[in-house]
Parts: sequence; structure tokens; C-alpha cells
Amino acid sequence: MWPDNETDRDFLNFEGLADTIAQMIIQAEGRPISVGISGAWGVGKSSMIKLTKCSLTRAGNTGDRKKFVFVDFNAWLYQGYDDARAALLDVIASALVEEAKNQESGMDKVTDFLKRVRWLRLAKLVALPVAALALGIPPSGLAGQATDLIGRAASGTIGSEQLETADGMMRDVGRESSALIRPKEDSSPPKEIQALRDSFEAALEELNVTLVVLIDDLDRCLPETTISTLEAIRLFLFLKNTAFVIAADDEMIKYAVRKHFGGLGDESLVINYFDKLIQIPVRVPTLGTHEVRAYMTMLYVENSGLSEPRKEAIRDGVAKQLRASWQGSRVDRKFIESIDDQLPADLIARLDSAERLSSLMTTSAGIVGNPRLVKRFLNAVSIRMTISKAQGVGVDEAVLVKLLLFERLAPTGAYTALTSSVSSSPNGEPSILAEWEQALASGKDPSLPDPWDAPFIREWLQLSPPLADTDLRGALYVSREHAPLEISSGRLSADGSRILTAVLANPDMAEALKEDFKALPPTDLSEILDRLLVVAQKEQEWGTPPVLSACIAVVDVDPSQGRRLAGFLVERPPGQIRAGLIPRIDGYPWAREIFDHWATSAVSSPVKNAIKAANKNSAANGNL
Repeated sequence: MWPDNETDRDFLNFEGLADTIAQMIIQAEGRPISVGISGAWGVGKSSMIKLTKCSLTRAGNTGDRKKFVFVDFNAWLYQGYDDARAALLDVIASALVEEAKNQESGMDKVTDFLKRVRWLRLAKLVALPVAALALGIPPSGLAGQATDLIGRAASGTIGSEQLETADGMMRDVGRESSALIRPKEDSSPPKEIQALRDSFEAALEELNVTLVVLIDDLDRCLPETTISTLEAIRLFLFLKNTAFVIAADDEMIKYAVRKHFGGLGDESLVINYFDKLIQIPVRVPTLGTHEVRAYMTMLYVENSGLSEPRKEAIRDGVAKQLRASWQGSRVDRKFIESIDDQLPADLIARLDSAERLSSLMTTSAGIVGNPRLVKRFLNAVSIRMTISKAQGVGVDEAVLVKLLLFERLAPTGAYTALTSSVSSSPNGEPSILAEWEQALASGKDPSLPDPWDAPFIREWLQLSPPLADTDLRGALYVSREHAPLEISSGRLSADGSRILTAVLANPDMAEALKEDFKALPPTDLSEILDRLLVVAQKEQEWGTPPVLSACIAVVDVDPSQGRRLAGFLVERPPGQIRAGLIPRIDGYPWAREIFDHWATSAVSSPVKNAIKAANKNSAANGNL
């Protein structure tokens, strides 16, 4: 297993870019600088921040340049617990206090800054109960207790003893505020903010440090937290001896800006807001097949039984090789063996797996070379292999990897058809694949039916090992969270298994199979409806999806199954129901119960209007 978090160990050749960011901060020589590291979820923004910090730390230990003081701020951690703006102020102030203690100097300047931060927080705290009461939100803390007593006094439910308590509380609030910094009578919010900035600059100058604020996970926050953090950053931006490195998905930032300002019509205003905060935009590089193969290789090496010095030697070699990738240098098993020629057999097998999978991991729409998704995929394989060993199933890892890849990235209908083929085979072999695998092995391009006709599936079919003659029951058994494993020797007859496979592959063709349904025993029809309802669970919108036609075809042949379909539809979330479903099931006796339920539920107005129209037609035809 690999932990799903950031790392300061470079597996992606990001060190060069991190060093570049560090050099820009160093070369600023105290001039203010802000760097934005952008990229989608999971591409390595957090790791880039850690690598930048490591690079600055190494550089800060040389020469006579100012010391770097780092502030790591994760806005997501404060979401729902504290105001992000106030939290960032506190974290910065605490870092300066700690540095002043270490230097045993500059404490007077830092204390002045700290008092101003606390005064701003208190000013916000004292104002909170008024807003809270207006919104019906109970305030908390000292001011909250005082406000509670004031409210009770107004309603006449408080005695003289409690009034004395309230008076004491208000004096406490007054003492707390006077112990901080009392603004001058001619002061104003803009002047107080400028005083805070001046105090901050003075503290940094006195300590002779450059403050580097590293802000991460901003794109995980709700819009109000995102904007609150960005507004806090604005307080300190463009002040001497500061550097801000902000990691965020720029699309999420744009969404937060639109949301906060009420849906700005002019997209340039959205872009300008973030651009004004960021002087130097840096985008995390997109990974190609070469980088993904190297990344998977290093993950396997990291998780192997090699000693730490051997792992580090391989990592250094891979980093150097990646820096020369533009010249055609390649990271593969052969290269790793050139660094360490005593690799264990199980690691060699995994490096071969990285070679086979890297292309699909890079090009498939469900992963597209995203490092976090690659890691999660490999973790899923690891979990299933652990289950396999614990239960004595004995699954081949290469088979499991290939099957899991298909499960994650293939169309749902194709995966369902594959599992049905395994279930209907006496030996658990997916014979449905045989003809296609043979054609591709001989260099031919087979004609694949829908939903198999996809570029991913053609590439997947050519992955080693071939599966047509492989018993996949064990691999499906340890993959049961995605689809249940049904063995053909169980409840379905041979004809039932054949028809089920056809219906699952093409549910919209079920109407044409009604005569075949009529030839099946009731137990087969019940089992087929069970399997169709499992597939139907994945539908997120209930108008007239193809799986509904397949379910109704079964019910038409065996009306006793109608109540089961009705019960399933009643359990669908109201927001998923669409008006087009009403006329599709109108006329069936079991539909009346569904209509009665939806008529009083939270379904949309168009759905309720469709039900009224259906009821009116039924009444006119004497069916109610």
C-alpha cells in the first residue's frame, strides 16, 4: 500500500521545477513575490510545495542571505472550525513569535504585530453575536454568553443575580479588548489595516528574515473559505521580505470567485481576481507515458523489500534519467537492473507490469496520467491481492490488474457482459473474449459490437495475459464490491444464462427477446430481474433508461414480478425521477402505487403534472 498524501521524495522529476521556484524567491532578495502552483486534483501540487520548501531550506543554509521562516497553512483544516482569514493571521503571528524566541530579539516588534492581530480578531468576535442573532445562529464564547443574558433580560426572564453576572461579563469583554491595542479616536478600518501591515513589515525587518507562506488545499475548500483565505493573503501581499506560494486548481478558484460575487457575467473579471494575487503562475507538468512508467516503477521500488540505500540509489538514477528523457532516455526494467542487478523476482514482475500498464494509465479517460489516481489504482490491486491470500483464492496478480483496469475504465455494459460470460461458463472462462483476442494476436482488427467498440477496450484486449481461457471466478470473487459473482451452476439454467448475457449487453433490445423469456421458468425470470435491478442501481436519472425497458420486458412476461419493479422505483431518490417515466409505466396495475407515492413526495413539478395527466386519462378510460 502507498499513502495517499504529499511527499518530499521526488518520483516525477518535479525537483527541477521546484528548484526553479525556489531560485525565483531567492533572487527576489526580499522583494515581495507570489507564486501560484496550479493543476487539477491529484497531479502533485502538494508535493511540489514540499519540494519547493526543501529546496529553499537547502539554499537557506548557504551564503549570507536572510533566513527563511516557513508558514504552512492548510485552509481546508480550518473549514467549519475557524474563520480562515483569522486563522491565517494567527498562524503567521505564531511563527514570528517562535522565531523571535529562538533569536532572543525582536520580540517588541513581534508583540506589537501580535496585539494588532488579536485586536482585529476580537473586533470580529464582539461583532459576531449581532450578526448571529440576526441569522438565528447561537453565538459562542464569552461574547456569546453575554449576548444570551442580554436576550433573556429583554424577555423578562432574568433575575438580579444574573444581571450582575451579565454586567461582570461585559466588563470582562472590555478588559480583554483594552489589554490588546485600543485604536485611536481618529482611527478607521483602512488605517488599522495599514498599521497591521506596517507592524508586520517592521517585525520581519527586525528579525532579518524572509517569511515564506505555503498555502495548500485551497481548492478543497468551500467557496466562502477559499475567498476568506485569499482576502487574508491580500493583507500581506507585496510587503517586503514576504513570499507566498499558493497551490490550487485554478478552475476551482474561478468557481469560488463566481459564487462569491454572485455569478459574474464577465469571465475576464473572474480571471483578473486571481491574477492580481499571483505574480508568477506555474502549472504542474502533464505526465506522459514515459513519466507514468517511471512513477509506477518508483512506487513498486518504494514498496519492495530493498534496503533504503538501494532504494535511494534507484531513485537518484531515475531522477537523472528523467531529466534526460527529452533525449530519448527511458526508465524501464532494463534501466533499473542496470542500477541494481540483484532485484528480487517479485519486483521484476511488477516492473514488467508497469511497462504494460503505463500507456493505458496515461491515455485512458478515467486516469489520464494523474499520479493520485495511479496510486489509488495500485492500492486497489494491493487490497484485492491481500483478500485473495487471506481467503486462499489464489488469484494471479497480472490477471487481477487487467480485470481491475477493465472494471474501472470500460463501459458499464461491457463489464456487466464480461461478468455474465464468466458466470455462464462452467469453468469461469470469459469465452466472449476468445474471438477478439485471437484476431488481435494475429494482427487483425476485429469488429466489436456495442458497448465493446471503444479504443480503450481494443488496447486492453492486447494486454498480457490473455483472459479468454482463464478462470476468472476467483478474481471476480475478490472484486465483489463492484458486482456480485453468480456461478452458472447455481440458479440460472443454461438458456437463462445465455439470455441474461444478451440482455445485459444490450438492454434496449430486450423487447425482441420476449419470446425467449416466455420459454424460461419463473425462477430464471426472477433471477434475471434481480441482475437487471443491480445494474439499474447505477442509474442517476430515471426517465426511460434502456435498463427500464429490459425490466418491463421481464414483467410483461411474468406480471407477478411487477410489484418488485414497483418497489425498486419507489425507492429511487425523488430528484432522479423525470416526467418521461410516467407515461412509460402508466397502464400497469403496479404503477398506481408508485404514482400515489410520488404525488405526495419531493419529486419535481413536471413529474407531478405528468402523474395528474395520467390519472385524468385513466379516469376518463374507467381505469381508476
